[in-house]
Amino acid sequence: SFGPRPGEVERVRAMGLDKWFEQQRHPERIDDRELQARLANYPTLAMSTREMVERFPPPALVKAVAEGKAPMPRDPQERAIYQKQIEIYQERKAAKRENPDAADADPQEMSPEQQAERRQARMQAQQKADAMLDMTPEERMQELGRMSPQELRSFNRALSPEQRQQLMGEFTPQQRENLMRMVAPQQAIVGELQQGKLLRAAYSERQLEEVMTDFWFNHFNVFINKGADRYLITAYERDVIRSHALGKFKDLLEATAKSPAMLFYLDNWLSVGTDSEFARYGPGGQRRAQGRGGYRRGRFGGPLGQPRQNPNAQQRQQQAKNKRSGLNENYAREIMELHTLGVNGGYSQQDVTELAKILTGWTIRQPRQGGGFDFNERMHQPGEKNFLGKRIKEHGQKEGEEVIEMLSRHPSTARFISTKLAMRFVSDEPPPALVDRMAETFLKTDGDIREVLRAMYRSPEFWAPESYRAKVKTPLEFVASAVRAGAIDVQNAMPLAQALNRMGMPLYGAQPPTGYSMKADAWVNSAALLNRMNLALAMGTGRLPGVRLEPESLLGNAPSEDPRQTLAVLENALLSGDVSRQTHETIEKQLNDPQVTGRRLDDSPRPVKAGVIAGLILGSPEFQRR
Repeated sequence: SFGPRPGEVERVRAMGLDKWFEQQRHPERIDDRELQARLANYPTLAMSTREMVERFPPPALVKAVAEGKAPMPRDPQERAIYQKQIEIYQERKAAKRENPDAADADPQEMSPEQQAERRQARMQAQQKADAMLDMTPEERMQELGRMSPQELRSFNRALSPEQRQQLMGEFTPQQRENLMRMVAPQQAIVGELQQGKLLRAAYSERQLEEVMTDFWFNHFNVFINKGADRYLITAYERDVIRSHALGKFKDLLEATAKSPAMLFYLDNWLSVGTDSEFARYGPGGQRRAQGRGGYRRGRFGGPLGQPRQNPNAQQRQQQAKNKRSGLNENYAREIMELHTLGVNGGYSQQDVTELAKILTGWTIRQPRQGGGFDFNERMHQPGEKNFLGKRIKEHGQKEGEEVIEMLSRHPSTARFISTKLAMRFVSDEPPPALVDRMAETFLKTDGDIREVLRAMYRSPEFWAPESYRAKVKTPLEFVASAVRAGAIDVQNAMPLAQALNRMGMPLYGAQPPTGYSMKADAWVNSAALLNRMNLALAMGTGRLPGVRLEPESLLGNAPSEDPRQTLAVLENALLSGDVSRQTHETIEKQLNDPQVTGRRLDDSPRPVKAGVIAGLILGSPEFQRR
């Protein structure tokens, strides 16, 4: 799990650990209504990609509507959103015409007058935000709706993240969605996705499913800031990763291979066979053929394959052909090196090239409009291929499905996946005997993830003393475990997402396909540990808007004016009492600090600030380990 909540260890002990583990292996049987109630505030999490594109239009769609190439929505509220986005687009276009270099201007290179203007605008926006806090949410929305696009954009840019969250904190989900759709549609989607991930990690009863969803997303990583993937990742994590997280590895591998998010991220949707019809005749798909009667005529009056077109259409066709002009080996390499066989899995560069040919034609229908997987026969490399020593007969899409099955059942895949799972759950250098046992189970069960996890759980290496607290938490694990351990109420998860940015682990923000490291050396350094301590104290003392820790719920009947008793109770609650003498003494020295406790003017004791002590414990070395 992401860590125990208060009283959970006792509940699991009463239930029986084996029974709890078996229950977690079947998340569909676990009631998760509390989490679903929280997620109801984030409507994009349940939307299809196409629905998100329509409701939160990307710049390309706004441009198309503005230029009359795509229709305006009929719904009045939808039209208002689009109209606001069109006004912003037209303003930016006009500004760029007047000053082409303005968008790229470095604030450091601005003139003193320009910098003064920017400071003045920021000050005015902050004053306006302060005034809005005295209004009702409905009045705030009306005030924001009266702003011009330029004013709204400048206002949003001038606010700090904390001010922005405070301003929107009392909005209903619908009000918040409408505002974000006007100001920053793509940020709204990314923001809801990030908050949803944090809330699931912190509050889901289906903890094993959430841990495995995080594991597999990192394994099959997709970077959210690559164009269309801002819209594609929600469905990717929900419908591909989470829904297969505890199933058969083959099904998960094939689902990721056909996912628009993965196809777009690693560019396989653009891969074209060098001998394909597409490469030879272009995207129009019309062959030029000469018979007794000369060239056959196309439907536009010209020879077949050479329809009469205006220059703009010809130019667009050439651009499309150039964009999809050759074989792309990115995905073929990564599916073997990172997803299945591993870097030393026994394949050659020739296998990479052959697999890339096999996967040509695996593309996306209208990726920027939320389309799904499509196999385009015209882009597919014809002929037989030879992959990993096996002849693959020409069979279109089935060629790719055949090699995916080969990869999913390969012994190197069994070992590679088992090693990564053991690295996630046991130690950075997992025992070979444990990996052997898990890999054997992987092969025997046709890659049944539930059974591989059970083999790991039942292994003596999993329970060995040297495995206890062998793993350092990643920043996400640290944040989620702190929320769970402290019974923290999160009404607004964005401050936690922003804290993860500072700790070097922005959610969905790993740019390379390797994802984030699971090893301690990537996360243990003085700056990182300081950031963790600062966040722990901010959570404990209520300095994060929308994130509230109530230490009284952890203290029970402990005396509220005895700092040492408070420390002992909180050490037991947050660390199960397993705290080193050094950590205990270090925190104990802080108990006389006025920030923790003090005396009133009449020299009588006053209540201990238990939140500060809780924050110090959450920032301790022991809490950094799983």
